[in-house]
Amino acid sequence: MSDFRPPASETAFILEHVVGYRDLAELPGFEHADLDTVVELLDEAADFMSKVVAPTNRVGDTEGARRNPDGTVTLPDAFRKAYDAYVDGGWGSLPFPEEFEGGGFPSVVGLALQEMVQSSNMAFALCPLLTQGAIDALLHYGSDDQKATYLPKMVTGEWTGTMHLTEPQAGSDVGALTTKAVPNGDGTYSITGQKIFITWGEHELTDNIVHLVLARTPGAPAGTRGISCFIVPKYLVNEDGSLGERNGTTCLSIEHKLGIHGSPTCVMQHDGATGYLIGEENQGMRIMFVMMNVARLSVGMQGVALAERAYQQALSYAKERRQGLAVGQTGTDSPIIDHPDVRRMLMTQRASIAAIRSMMLLNASQMDIASHHPDPETRQRASEIVGLLTPICKSFGTDIGNEVTSSAIQVHGGMGYIEETGVAQHFRDVRIAAIYEGTNGIQAADLVGRKLGVRDGASVMEYIAHMRGILGELTAADDDFATISAELGKQFDALESATTWMLRTGIADPQAVLSGSSPYLRMWGLVLGGWLLAKGAIAAADSGDESLAKEKLVIARFYAEQILPQVSGLSGAATAGSRDLFAL
Repeated sequence: MSDFRPPASETAFILEHVVGYRDLAELPGFEHADLDTVVELLDEAADFMSKVVAPTNRVGDTEGARRNPDGTVTLPDAFRKAYDAYVDGGWGSLPFPEEFEGGGFPSVVGLALQEMVQSSNMAFALCPLLTQGAIDALLHYGSDDQKATYLPKMVTGEWTGTMHLTEPQAGSDVGALTTKAVPNGDGTYSITGQKIFITWGEHELTDNIVHLVLARTPGAPAGTRGISCFIVPKYLVNEDGSLGERNGTTCLSIEHKLGIHGSPTCVMQHDGATGYLIGEENQGMRIMFVMMNVARLSVGMQGVALAERAYQQALSYAKERRQGLAVGQTGTDSPIIDHPDVRRMLMTQRASIAAIRSMMLLNASQMDIASHHPDPETRQRASEIVGLLTPICKSFGTDIGNEVTSSAIQVHGGMGYIEETGVAQHFRDVRIAAIYEGTNGIQAADLVGRKLGVRDGASVMEYIAHMRGILGELTAADDDFATISAELGKQFDALESATTWMLRTGIADPQAVLSGSSPYLRMWGLVLGGWLLAKGAIAAADSGDESLAKEKLVIARFYAEQILPQVSGLSGAATAGSRDLFAL
């Protein structure tokens, strides 16, 4: 297995030259988070993750999490030391408000750090990731007392958080949940019901776990309209902030999974547990979507993270493994990286990772604009873009994560199928990402069912026109950019044509639109990736750094010539309708 180090310099390049971080740092509240500070921070984080967290990845997979007869969960010993160091370093607190012990950095910086910890050990990283989703929900909807009680320790990582959504009979249909919340008469509620697939639902790394639980109050409307959200801490918190008695929530079992073995995925039982209502009754779906939208982008970044880890390992192996004699070389054998098809796999991995990393950071930067820009119209437009990009990032990012980790196994040949090499773990670990936080099919349905219709389609068409603006810059560049310009122009046309079909067909035949939603979403992901890589190549060409300019040009051109043409090929599937899907 190769040494792993998160690519801090690549992330810094994207922040500066692709998503416009310098402008972001000038927004109110971000003055302390200038680009130079962030670049230094990324380098320090890369050192920490590679030295402290990354070495726990393999042991987490082989030892796994275990539930004990008393309901406690034992984790690999290496996790505690790494988690304590993670908390001491303040790595999870950086994107949260300073008033709650956070660093006040932009969300895009927090997401960049998430990639680093997730690529170092995805199973370990799920603990702070779920905590951050719970923090966001409390920041948006928690009372002042709830924020004061829970947020400071959750932001620092001294306490962790979870989301209790799914139930055995409901699956992704949250509206079918049956967990009950009965008022106790003192402002608290008695929570009774069972939840499944609860990530890091039980552990001993921290003194307390703050569960956010969806449940129904008596007489609540049916379906999603009647769901409320409650704080159900593992240990009740006394008025002075100290911990009180154990609450009535227990871990019944943990799942035996394909991957992320070090992450305890729990079946949780609430037997009259004390819960505290967040916001108002029947507001649970609004609160859930705050958690889910943040989590969806983070899950998309898991695709980037595991792809990067697998790519680095495949690249290292390809340089060392000798087999066959490459064309034009002498001797008895060559490193397999000298064979064209291995090069093709590695370049496809590298270009795909660069594209989806840029997409994730673009999405997060728009979140920062939507929350911090002083102009209301600019905030509103950024919010629309976030709505458009989030399902694409979650779905396309995790699909690419599956493809790249699989390709990394292929580079290893037969040794990739052997667990001892470690590369198969990345493939197994990332497989869940396309399923949870709303399966990728649900993301595609959200894209065509909700996001395309914003302002009667004007919002999405404006964004396609915005992307087209790069064609003028490419035309003005030298001939090395000619094929990038030609291919992007062709695929902008294909995407716009498919979008027009979706908008025209959706009202009259929603089944047809849903039938083509997944290939349509992939068209978006591919086009966004090509556009962002082209932006990076143009910026690098103007940097004065010849080596950097060559690197970015080659990656953007390879993507444009060998990956981007898939867009036109997907047009037929996106617009085929539903006839044959339901014919048999």
